[in-house]
Amino acid sequence: MHAAAASILAKLRDIRFVRYVLASVGALAVDVGSFLALLALGVTAAPASFVGYSLGILAHWLMSSRAVFVGDVAAGGIARTRQKALFVISALAGLALTTAIVGLGARGGIDPRLAKIAAIAVSFLVTWLIRSRIVFRTDPQPGKGG
Repeated sequence: MHAAAASILAKLRDIRFVRYVLASVGALAVDVGSFLALLALGVTAAPASFVGYSLGILAHWLMSSRAVFVGDVAAGGIARTRQKALFVISALAGLALTTAIVGLGARGGIDPRLAKIAAIAVSFLVTWLIRSRIVFRTDPQPGKGG
């Protein structure tokens, strides 16, 4: 029975990861779409990038809390505020990694677009780990191990 439960849990984690990938793609679309729209409206690059990234964070929270980590969202109050703050911190960690990887890559002579692709992959994996293990961590219930 324990092996069956572990197998089901592994499948659910795989599904959760796929949903996280889809949420990340959606958030990236919001980020880049907003960025490009703001550029087209004449907003300069830095503010457009900031607004786009911020809207991407909001979109990712909405998708993650409603479709990825559904059963692990804090009900409200201080726990929910803490969870949102940790989510933003994880997003800022992703932003810092992306900035560092692109900057170091460009400084090292790597095409910034290739560095950006690598940065997206690294940032994605790091934020997934932070969010799945810290932000939306489910504490084991008494008597259920762990």
